[in-house]
Amino acid sequence: MKWISGVAGTLLLAVVLVSVLRTLVVPRGLYSSLVIRWWRTLRLLLRLAAPGGSYQAHDRAQTWLAPLMLVGMLATWLGGALLGFGLLLHAVSTLTWTNAVREAGSSLFTLGFASGDRLHLSVVDFLAAATGPIVIALQIAYLPTLYAAYNRRELEVTLLQSRAGEPAWGPEILARQWLVDTETALPELYRAWERLASDIGESHSTYPILLTFRSPRPYRSWIVGLVAVMDAAALQLSLAPSSAPPEARLVLRAGFTALRDIARSLRFGFDTDPAPNAPILLTLPEFEAAVATTEAAGFPAERTAKQAWPHFHGWRVNYEAIAYELCRRCDAVPALWTGPRDFAVGPVGPQRPMDRRPGDDGGSGDEEGSGGERGSGGEGRSGGEGRPEQRPRSAE
Repeated sequence: MKWISGVAGTLLLAVVLVSVLRTLVVPRGLYSSLVIRWWRTLRLLLRLAAPGGSYQAHDRAQTWLAPLMLVGMLATWLGGALLGFGLLLHAVSTLTWTNAVREAGSSLFTLGFASGDRLHLSVVDFLAAATGPIVIALQIAYLPTLYAAYNRRELEVTLLQSRAGEPAWGPEILARQWLVDTETALPELYRAWERLASDIGESHSTYPILLTFRSPRPYRSWIVGLVAVMDAAALQLSLAPSSAPPEARLVLRAGFTALRDIARSLRFGFDTDPAPNAPILLTLPEFEAAVATTEAAGFPAERTAKQAWPHFHGWRVNYEAIAYELCRRCDAVPALWTGPRDFAVGPVGPQRPMDRRPGDDGGSGDEEGSGGERGSGGEGRSGGEGRPEQRPRSAE
Protein backbone atom coordinates (compact mmCIF):
# COMPACT_ATOMS: atom_id res chain seq x y z
CA MET A 1 0.00 0.00 0.00
CA LYS A 2 2.93 2.34 0.68
CA TRP A 3 4.22 1.84 -2.85
CA ILE A 4 0.78 2.37 -4.33
CA SER A 5 0.37 5.55 -2.31
CA GLY A 6 3.76 6.86 -3.44
CA VAL A 7 3.15 6.13 -7.14
CA ALA A 8 -0.35 7.62 -7.03
CA GLY A 9 0.90 10.75 -5.30
CA THR A 10 3.73 11.22 -7.81
CA LEU A 11 1.40 10.77 -10.78
CA LEU A 12 -1.16 13.16 -9.33
CA LEU A 13 1.48 15.85 -8.74
CA ALA A 14 2.76 15.37 -12.30
CA VAL A 15 -0.76 15.84 -13.69
CA VAL A 16 -1.22 19.01 -11.63
CA LEU A 17 2.14 20.40 -12.77
CA VAL A 18 1.42 19.70 -16.45
CA SER A 19 -2.04 21.27 -16.16
CA VAL A 20 -0.62 24.44 -14.57
CA LEU A 21 2.09 24.75 -17.21
CA ARG A 22 -0.27 24.11 -20.14
CA THR A 23 -2.86 26.57 -18.88
CA LEU A 24 -0.78 29.41 -17.45
CA VAL A 25 2.77 29.23 -18.78
CA VAL A 26 3.21 27.65 -22.23
CA PRO A 27 2.58 30.38 -24.88
CA ARG A 28 0.78 28.13 -27.36
CA GLY A 29 -2.78 27.08 -28.04
CA LEU A 30 -2.55 23.79 -26.15
CA TYR A 31 -5.66 21.88 -25.20
CA SER A 32 -6.47 22.18 -21.49
CA SER A 33 -8.80 19.42 -20.36
CA LEU A 34 -9.26 21.14 -16.98
CA VAL A 35 -10.54 24.34 -18.60
CA ILE A 36 -12.88 22.45 -20.93
CA ARG A 37 -14.32 20.28 -18.15
CA TRP A 38 -14.97 23.25 -15.89
CA TRP A 39 -16.47 25.12 -18.86
CA ARG A 40 -18.90 22.32 -19.70
CA THR A 41 -19.93 21.66 -16.11
CA LEU A 42 -20.44 25.25 -14.98
CA ARG A 43 -22.09 26.29 -18.25
CA LEU A 44 -24.67 23.53 -17.85
CA LEU A 45 -25.31 24.36 -14.19
CA LEU A 46 -25.69 28.08 -14.91
CA ARG A 47 -28.07 27.36 -17.79
CA LEU A 48 -30.22 25.25 -15.49
CA ALA A 49 -30.11 28.00 -12.86
CA ALA A 50 -31.27 30.71 -15.30
CA PRO A 51 -34.83 31.71 -14.33
CA GLY A 52 -37.41 31.87 -17.09
CA GLY A 53 -35.93 31.14 -20.48
CA SER A 54 -35.25 34.53 -22.00
CA TYR A 55 -31.90 35.53 -23.39
CA GLN A 56 -31.51 38.18 -20.68
CA ALA A 57 -31.82 35.49 -17.99
CA HIS A 58 -29.22 33.31 -19.69
CA ASP A 59 -26.89 36.28 -20.13
CA ARG A 60 -27.10 37.20 -16.43
CA ALA A 61 -26.43 33.62 -15.40
CA GLN A 62 -23.52 33.08 -17.81
CA THR A 63 -21.85 36.28 -16.56
CA TRP A 64 -20.66 34.20 -13.59
CA LEU A 65 -19.06 31.53 -15.76
CA ALA A 66 -15.60 33.12 -16.11
CA PRO A 67 -15.04 34.02 -12.42
CA LEU A 68 -16.31 30.63 -11.27
CA MET A 69 -13.95 28.91 -13.69
CA LEU A 70 -10.97 30.89 -12.38
CA VAL A 71 -11.81 29.94 -8.80
CA GLY A 72 -12.50 26.34 -9.79
CA MET A 73 -9.18 25.99 -11.61
CA LEU A 74 -7.24 27.30 -8.61
CA ALA A 75 -9.16 25.05 -6.21
CA THR A 76 -8.53 22.02 -8.45
CA TRP A 77 -4.79 22.63 -8.64
CA LEU A 78 -4.38 23.25 -4.91
CA GLY A 79 -6.65 20.33 -4.03
CA GLY A 80 -4.71 18.02 -6.35
CA ALA A 81 -1.41 19.16 -4.89
CA LEU A 82 -2.72 18.65 -1.36
CA LEU A 83 -3.85 15.12 -2.14
CA GLY A 84 -0.64 14.31 -4.04
CA PHE A 85 1.71 15.48 -1.29
CA GLY A 86 -0.48 13.75 1.31
CA LEU A 87 -0.07 10.46 -0.56
CA LEU A 88 3.69 10.98 -0.81
CA LEU A 89 4.04 11.73 2.90
CA HIS A 90 1.97 8.68 3.74
CA ALA A 91 4.26 6.56 1.55
CA VAL A 92 7.61 7.74 2.97
CA SER A 93 6.68 7.92 6.66
CA THR A 94 4.79 6.17 9.41
CA LEU A 95 2.17 8.92 9.51
CA THR A 96 -1.44 7.90 9.28
CA TRP A 97 -3.43 9.08 6.29
CA THR A 98 -5.09 11.83 8.33
CA ASN A 99 -1.81 13.13 9.70
CA ALA A 100 -0.14 12.92 6.29
CA VAL A 101 -2.81 15.16 4.72
CA ARG A 102 -2.55 17.50 7.71
CA GLU A 103 1.23 17.66 7.26
CA ALA A 104 0.85 18.31 3.52
CA GLY A 105 -1.70 21.07 4.09
CA SER A 106 0.52 22.73 6.69
CA SER A 107 3.41 22.89 4.22
CA LEU A 108 1.40 23.61 1.07
CA PHE A 109 -0.32 26.64 2.55
CA THR A 110 2.77 27.57 4.64
CA LEU A 111 0.78 27.48 7.87
CA GLY A 112 3.48 25.67 9.86
CA PHE A 113 1.27 24.05 12.48
CA ALA A 114 1.99 20.39 11.65
CA SER A 115 4.79 18.58 13.47
CA GLY A 116 5.76 15.44 11.64
CA ASP A 117 9.14 13.70 11.47
CA ARG A 118 11.10 16.56 9.97
CA LEU A 119 14.29 14.57 9.42
CA HIS A 120 12.67 12.21 6.93
CA LEU A 121 9.96 14.45 5.54
CA SER A 122 11.71 17.80 5.10
CA VAL A 123 12.22 17.37 1.31
CA VAL A 124 8.52 16.68 0.70
CA ASP A 125 7.55 19.49 3.09
CA PHE A 126 9.79 21.97 1.27
CA LEU A 127 8.37 20.97 -2.11
CA ALA A 128 4.84 21.38 -0.82
CA ALA A 129 5.70 24.74 0.75
CA ALA A 130 7.02 25.99 -2.60
CA THR A 131 4.14 24.60 -4.67
CA GLY A 132 1.31 26.48 -2.99
CA PRO A 133 2.69 30.05 -3.35
CA ILE A 134 3.95 29.35 -6.89
CA VAL A 135 0.54 28.16 -8.12
CA ILE A 136 -1.23 31.09 -6.47
CA ALA A 137 1.35 33.57 -7.83
CA LEU A 138 0.98 32.19 -11.37
CA GLN A 139 -2.79 32.53 -11.11
CA ILE A 140 -2.46 36.13 -9.91
CA ALA A 141 -0.03 36.95 -12.74
CA TYR A 142 -2.45 35.26 -15.15
CA LEU A 143 -5.27 37.71 -14.44
CA PRO A 144 -3.63 40.90 -15.84
CA THR A 145 -2.90 39.06 -19.10
CA LEU A 146 -6.52 37.97 -19.36
CA TYR A 147 -7.96 41.39 -18.61
CA ALA A 148 -5.53 43.17 -20.96
CA ALA A 149 -6.71 40.95 -23.83
CA TYR A 150 -10.32 41.39 -22.71
CA ASN A 151 -10.02 45.20 -22.70
CA ARG A 152 -8.47 45.29 -26.19
CA ARG A 153 -11.28 43.11 -27.48
CA GLU A 154 -14.14 44.98 -25.85
CA LEU A 155 -12.89 48.39 -26.99
CA GLU A 156 -13.41 47.45 -30.65
CA VAL A 157 -16.69 45.69 -29.85
CA THR A 158 -17.98 48.87 -28.20
CA LEU A 159 -16.83 51.05 -31.10
CA LEU A 160 -18.67 48.74 -33.49
CA GLN A 161 -22.01 49.45 -31.80
CA SER A 162 -22.55 52.78 -33.60
CA ARG A 163 -21.74 51.17 -36.96
CA ALA A 164 -23.56 47.85 -36.67
CA GLY A 165 -26.21 48.27 -33.96
CA GLU A 166 -26.87 45.90 -31.06
CA PRO A 167 -26.57 43.05 -31.75
CA ALA A 168 -24.20 43.53 -34.68
CA TRP A 169 -25.20 42.37 -38.17
CA GLY A 170 -23.10 42.51 -41.33
CA PRO A 171 -25.65 44.02 -43.73
CA GLU A 172 -26.49 46.66 -41.11
CA ILE A 173 -22.86 47.82 -41.17
CA LEU A 174 -23.08 48.57 -44.90
CA ALA A 175 -26.56 50.06 -44.62
CA ARG A 176 -25.59 52.49 -41.86
CA GLN A 177 -22.47 53.71 -43.62
CA TRP A 178 -24.40 54.67 -46.74
CA LEU A 179 -27.29 56.11 -44.75
CA VAL A 180 -25.04 58.66 -43.05
CA ASP A 181 -22.41 59.02 -45.82
CA THR A 182 -19.54 57.46 -43.82
CA GLU A 183 -18.72 54.69 -46.28
CA THR A 184 -15.16 56.03 -46.64
CA ALA A 185 -14.54 54.87 -43.03
CA LEU A 186 -15.06 51.21 -43.94
CA PRO A 187 -11.38 50.52 -44.83
CA GLU A 188 -10.35 51.79 -41.39
CA LEU A 189 -12.95 49.54 -39.76
CA TYR A 190 -11.68 46.52 -41.69
CA ARG A 191 -8.07 47.32 -40.72
CA ALA A 192 -9.00 47.61 -37.03
CA TRP A 193 -10.83 44.28 -37.05
CA GLU A 194 -8.06 42.59 -39.03
CA ARG A 195 -5.67 43.42 -36.18
CA LEU A 196 -8.27 42.48 -33.58
CA ALA A 197 -8.96 39.14 -35.29
CA SER A 198 -5.25 38.31 -35.20
CA ASP A 199 -5.11 39.34 -31.54
CA ILE A 200 -8.16 37.22 -30.70
CA GLY A 201 -6.78 34.22 -32.57
CA GLU A 202 -3.56 34.36 -30.54
CA SER A 203 -4.97 35.23 -27.11
CA HIS A 204 -8.16 33.16 -27.13
CA SER A 205 -6.43 30.00 -28.40
CA THR A 206 -3.65 30.39 -25.81
CA TYR A 207 -6.06 31.22 -22.98
CA PRO A 208 -9.41 29.56 -23.84
CA ILE A 209 -11.00 30.90 -20.65
CA LEU A 210 -11.21 34.27 -22.45
CA LEU A 211 -14.03 32.76 -24.50
CA THR A 212 -16.18 32.73 -21.36
CA PHE A 213 -15.69 36.44 -20.57
CA ARG A 214 -18.85 38.20 -21.72
CA SER A 215 -19.20 41.81 -22.90
CA PRO A 216 -20.42 44.41 -20.38
CA ARG A 217 -23.66 44.87 -22.34
CA PRO A 218 -25.95 41.87 -22.96
CA TYR A 219 -26.44 42.52 -26.69
CA ARG A 220 -22.74 42.88 -27.46
CA SER A 221 -20.45 39.96 -28.23
CA TRP A 222 -16.98 39.67 -29.69
CA ILE A 223 -17.86 36.63 -31.81
CA VAL A 224 -21.06 38.22 -33.13
CA GLY A 225 -19.12 41.40 -33.91
CA LEU A 226 -16.40 39.49 -35.76
CA VAL A 227 -18.97 37.57 -37.82
CA ALA A 228 -20.77 40.84 -38.62
CA VAL A 229 -17.60 42.54 -39.88
CA MET A 230 -16.65 39.48 -41.95
CA ASP A 231 -20.17 39.28 -43.41
CA ALA A 232 -20.05 42.99 -44.27
CA ALA A 233 -16.71 42.53 -46.05
CA ALA A 234 -17.94 39.44 -47.93
CA LEU A 235 -21.17 41.23 -48.86
CA GLN A 236 -19.32 44.26 -50.19
CA LEU A 237 -16.90 42.12 -52.20
CA SER A 238 -19.81 40.13 -53.64
CA LEU A 239 -22.11 43.03 -54.53
CA ALA A 240 -19.60 45.70 -55.54
CA PRO A 241 -16.25 44.05 -56.34
CA SER A 242 -14.82 47.01 -58.26
CA SER A 243 -15.32 49.50 -55.42
CA ALA A 244 -14.68 47.21 -52.43
CA PRO A 245 -11.48 48.14 -50.58
CA PRO A 246 -8.62 45.61 -50.41
CA GLU A 247 -8.94 45.68 -46.62
CA ALA A 248 -12.16 43.66 -47.02
CA ARG A 249 -10.22 40.65 -48.27
CA LEU A 250 -7.60 41.04 -45.55
CA VAL A 251 -10.12 41.11 -42.69
CA LEU A 252 -11.82 38.01 -44.07
CA ARG A 253 -8.56 36.13 -44.21
CA ALA A 254 -7.53 37.24 -40.72
CA GLY A 255 -11.00 36.44 -39.38
CA PHE A 256 -11.34 32.86 -40.50
CA THR A 257 -7.68 32.16 -39.67
CA ALA A 258 -8.33 33.32 -36.09
CA LEU A 259 -11.48 31.22 -35.84
CA ARG A 260 -9.61 28.15 -37.04
CA ASP A 261 -6.84 28.70 -34.47
CA ILE A 262 -9.46 28.79 -31.72
CA ALA A 263 -11.20 25.70 -33.10
CA ARG A 264 -7.91 23.78 -33.06
CA SER A 265 -7.25 24.75 -29.45
CA LEU A 266 -10.74 23.53 -28.49
CA ARG A 267 -10.38 20.37 -30.58
CA PHE A 268 -13.57 20.52 -32.59
CA GLY A 269 -13.43 19.55 -36.23
CA PHE A 270 -13.79 21.73 -39.30
CA ASP A 271 -13.00 21.57 -42.99
CA THR A 272 -9.59 23.17 -43.55
CA ASP A 273 -10.17 23.65 -47.29
CA PRO A 274 -13.91 23.81 -48.03
CA ALA A 275 -15.10 23.91 -51.63
CA PRO A 276 -16.66 27.25 -52.68
CA ASN A 277 -19.98 25.51 -53.30
CA ALA A 278 -20.00 23.48 -50.07
CA PRO A 279 -23.36 23.80 -48.26
CA ILE A 280 -23.92 26.55 -45.68
CA LEU A 281 -26.87 27.17 -43.37
CA LEU A 282 -27.57 30.72 -44.52
CA THR A 283 -30.18 30.62 -47.27
CA LEU A 284 -30.56 32.56 -50.50
CA PRO A 285 -33.87 34.19 -49.40
CA GLU A 286 -32.16 35.50 -46.25
CA PHE A 287 -29.34 36.87 -48.37
CA GLU A 288 -31.76 38.50 -50.81
CA ALA A 289 -33.63 40.19 -47.96
CA ALA A 290 -30.35 41.55 -46.58
CA VAL A 291 -29.30 42.85 -50.01
CA ALA A 292 -32.65 44.64 -50.32
CA THR A 293 -32.04 46.28 -46.94
CA THR A 294 -28.59 47.56 -47.94
CA GLU A 295 -29.79 48.81 -51.32
CA ALA A 296 -32.70 50.64 -49.68
CA ALA A 297 -30.08 52.50 -47.64
CA GLY A 298 -28.27 53.59 -50.81
CA PHE A 299 -25.57 50.93 -51.21
CA PRO A 300 -24.41 51.00 -54.87
CA ALA A 301 -24.66 47.33 -55.86
CA GLU A 302 -23.06 46.25 -59.13
CA ARG A 303 -24.73 42.85 -59.10
CA THR A 304 -28.13 41.52 -58.25
CA ALA A 305 -28.58 39.34 -55.19
CA LYS A 306 -28.68 36.17 -57.29
CA GLN A 307 -25.52 37.14 -59.15
CA ALA A 308 -23.71 38.00 -55.91
CA TRP A 309 -24.85 34.90 -54.00
CA PRO A 310 -22.19 32.45 -55.38
CA HIS A 311 -19.40 34.88 -54.46
CA PHE A 312 -20.77 35.53 -50.97
CA HIS A 313 -21.30 31.79 -50.51
CA GLY A 314 -17.66 31.14 -51.49
CA TRP A 315 -16.46 33.52 -48.78
CA ARG A 316 -18.83 32.47 -46.00
CA VAL A 317 -18.16 28.76 -46.37
CA ASN A 318 -14.70 29.43 -44.90
CA TYR A 319 -15.97 30.56 -41.50
CA GLU A 320 -19.69 29.89 -41.01
CA ALA A 321 -19.45 26.45 -39.36
CA ILE A 322 -16.78 27.49 -36.85
CA ALA A 323 -18.50 30.80 -36.10
CA TYR A 324 -21.83 29.08 -35.44
CA GLU A 325 -20.20 26.56 -33.09
CA LEU A 326 -18.39 29.29 -31.13
CA CYS A 327 -21.57 31.36 -30.90
CA ARG A 328 -23.35 28.31 -29.49
CA ARG A 329 -20.61 27.42 -27.00
CA CYS A 330 -20.25 31.03 -25.84
CA ASP A 331 -24.05 31.46 -25.53
CA ALA A 332 -23.68 34.68 -27.51
CA VAL A 333 -26.62 36.96 -28.19
CA PRO A 334 -28.74 35.26 -30.90
CA ALA A 335 -28.08 37.85 -33.59
CA LEU A 336 -29.04 37.45 -37.22
CA TRP A 337 -26.83 35.15 -39.29
CA THR A 338 -25.09 33.61 -36.24
CA GLY A 339 -26.79 30.22 -36.06
CA PRO A 340 -28.85 28.41 -33.40
CA ARG A 341 -28.31 28.42 -29.63
CA ASP A 342 -28.80 25.89 -26.85
CA PHE A 343 -31.65 27.98 -25.45
CA ALA A 344 -34.96 28.51 -27.21
CA VAL A 345 -34.72 32.16 -28.23
CA GLY A 346 -35.28 33.41 -31.77
CA PRO A 347 -32.83 35.66 -33.63
CA VAL A 348 -32.67 39.31 -32.58
CA GLY A 349 -32.17 42.02 -35.19
CA PRO A 350 -30.19 45.23 -34.63
CA GLN A 351 -31.99 48.39 -33.61
CA ARG A 352 -31.53 51.55 -35.64
CA PRO A 353 -32.13 55.03 -34.18
CA MET A 354 -34.89 57.10 -35.74
CA ASP A 355 -33.85 60.03 -37.94
CA ARG A 356 -34.86 63.04 -35.85
CA ARG A 357 -34.06 66.61 -36.88
CA PRO A 358 -34.43 70.01 -35.21
CA GLY A 359 -38.07 71.05 -35.16
CA ASP A 360 -39.45 67.53 -35.48
CA ASP A 361 -42.21 66.57 -33.07
CA GLY A 362 -41.82 63.44 -31.00
CA GLY A 363 -40.12 62.04 -27.97
CA SER A 364 -36.56 61.22 -27.21
CA GLY A 365 -34.27 59.99 -29.93
CA ASP A 366 -32.62 57.42 -27.69
CA GLU A 367 -31.23 54.65 -29.82
CA GLU A 368 -32.51 51.73 -27.79
CA GLY A 369 -35.99 53.14 -27.29
CA SER A 370 -36.76 54.63 -30.66
CA GLY A 371 -35.29 52.08 -33.01
CA GLY A 372 -36.77 48.90 -34.32
CA GLU A 373 -35.64 45.63 -35.74
CA ARG A 374 -34.66 45.86 -39.36
CA GLY A 375 -36.54 43.62 -41.70
CA SER A 376 -36.31 42.95 -45.39
CA GLY A 377 -38.02 44.64 -48.24
CA GLY A 378 -37.67 45.53 -51.89
CA GLU A 379 -36.08 43.72 -54.76
CA GLY A 380 -32.39 43.78 -55.58
CA ARG A 381 -31.31 46.20 -58.25
CA SER A 382 -29.94 44.71 -61.45
CA GLY A 383 -26.21 44.79 -61.82
CA GLY A 384 -23.67 43.86 -64.45
CA GLU A 385 -23.43 40.46 -65.99
CA GLY A 386 -20.49 38.23 -65.25
CA ARG A 387 -19.31 34.86 -64.06
CA PRO A 388 -19.01 33.98 -60.35
CA GLU A 389 -15.57 34.84 -59.07
CA GLN A 390 -13.27 31.88 -58.55
CA ARG A 391 -12.12 31.80 -54.93
CA PRO A 392 -8.33 31.40 -54.76
CA ARG A 393 -7.81 28.73 -52.13
CA SER A 394 -4.53 30.20 -50.98
CA ALA A 395 -5.98 33.62 -50.25
CA GLU A 396 -9.69 33.21 -49.64
